[in-house]
Amino acid sequence: MLFSMNIWKLLAGVAIFLLGMKFLEESLQQLAGRPFKLFLRKQTSSKPKAVLGGALVTGILQSSSVVNLMILAFVGANVIEMQNALAVILGTNLGTTLDSWIVATIGFNLNIENIAFPLTGVFGIIMMLSNKETKWYNWSKFLFGFGFLFVGLNYMKTGMEDVVKQTDLSLFAQSPAIVFLLLGFVFTSLIQSSFATIAIVLSALHANAFSLYAATAIVLGSEVGTTIKLVLASLKSHAVKKRVALGNFLFNVITITLVFIFLTPVNYFIKNIVQLKDDLLALVFFQTLVNVLGIILFYPFLNMFGKFLQKRFVSADDNTVFIHKVNAADTEIALVALENEVRYTILLTIHFIREVFEQPDDELLKNALRNNHNQKNLSDSYEYLKHLFGETNGFAIRLQKKTSDQDMIQRIGQLIAANRNSLYAVKSIKDALPDINQLRNSSNDIKFEFYKMAAAKVIVFCSRITKMLLQPKQESSFEDLNELYQSVTMSYSIMLKQLYNEKINQDLTEIEISTLINFNREMYTAYKSFVFALKDLLLAPKEANWFDELPGFIR
Repeated sequence: MLFSMNIWKLLAGVAIFLLGMKFLEESLQQLAGRPFKLFLRKQTSSKPKAVLGGALVTGILQSSSVVNLMILAFVGANVIEMQNALAVILGTNLGTTLDSWIVATIGFNLNIENIAFPLTGVFGIIMMLSNKETKWYNWSKFLFGFGFLFVGLNYMKTGMEDVVKQTDLSLFAQSPAIVFLLLGFVFTSLIQSSFATIAIVLSALHANAFSLYAATAIVLGSEVGTTIKLVLASLKSHAVKKRVALGNFLFNVITITLVFIFLTPVNYFIKNIVQLKDDLLALVFFQTLVNVLGIILFYPFLNMFGKFLQKRFVSADDNTVFIHKVNAADTEIALVALENEVRYTILLTIHFIREVFEQPDDELLKNALRNNHNQKNLSDSYEYLKHLFGETNGFAIRLQKKTSDQDMIQRIGQLIAANRNSLYAVKSIKDALPDINQLRNSSNDIKFEFYKMAAAKVIVFCSRITKMLLQPKQESSFEDLNELYQSVTMSYSIMLKQLYNEKINQDLTEIEISTLINFNREMYTAYKSFVFALKDLLLAPKEANWFDELPGFIR
């Protein structure tokens, strides 16, 4: 019974430690705003500055995950070059070892309770009393998380000591080094925190659960396991982000493989040449040494390594369906591909709005997207669409430069406008998403009925424009679009009058009325943008220009 209680104490310590890490990371994502991003961006102008910047920012923020996710965003936006992004990641690998030094020096050499309990108690209360939108909340959450790290570490340390006293670990200690390496990899991959793994290993070393040699093998495994988080973050992203994640993975795998081959001499070097007799400090020194060796090993080859990665995931880089298959110099074929791409993009925006309102695609739309669309959550879908809009717009501009035919230039201009307005429609729907969720989950019958009415209109509207997009070109397109525009405008006016109805105002608060009015406006803007996208895609320039004279549209 006592043994089982000690195991639960150890597991509780791991859970509290991970929760502290979660609080730290969440608060850092809010606190690491524009100044850190600007600093990191400036530091990527050259590879030496990128390595130092990555190490410095990671050391300050105490989270390689936050910094690496920033780097993925920079790379995805083409803000920094591939080789400089890889240099930053080399720096973050080194910067994250500062956490281990803090735990090894403070966590085991001082009375942890004197640090952990004041931080947890004081800043936990401040966090609960603070407004979530203020920096006070985020700073108190950061310090509360920091305190939680030491609370968890204290439980891990005492739990591990008690487990060791009651367990014969001699058989486990005789296992080959590869077992410990795999243990470190699997455990870190599961909990997504190499820092937590290092803390557990330090606790085990402190309790004499196993040797320094076994501990160094676990650290090597954790160095590879920690790359899985970045790999997972890039899986549904663009190819350029996958390349960065692959680069980070290869850095660690190659470095760890070389160190593992010479693990016995490296341990001898630390214990007898450097003469670090404290196993805790020796382990942290080993972790730092591994990451310094990684920098020395890969820094001279970053340009070559970057070129190697640029050739990876080439097919995955093409989020488009049509335009990536043609050359913009072949203007006639390229124009057809561009028209098809814009049409397909608008179909995806229709799918997006149906997803937002939790309405399944009709058969027509389902068949049109069957072979090319991968299911994504709303956030991923929005990011995917933005990237698709950008690729399509870039191709259209390149195509415009390849031709001097004025009719073709005018047509390309129409397609650019259609692409732009479909982006406006998606943005309006995304902006309305908080209101949509509030209305859908409301216990107020009026608000819920308003949502049901809006969802019903979405189904009708989406079905109409899907048919327009997929039907062969007809002379009736102008009349259909004009009728659609009139119905959108009329529906907006009718709904606005209903919202100012005295009876409704009696049953809803001023904030609830404002929410409904704002939601109605966002939907109106989205519908209008859809109509404008269709008119530029489907109509001849003269007919399309008629819509430009209508009041209230976003150009």
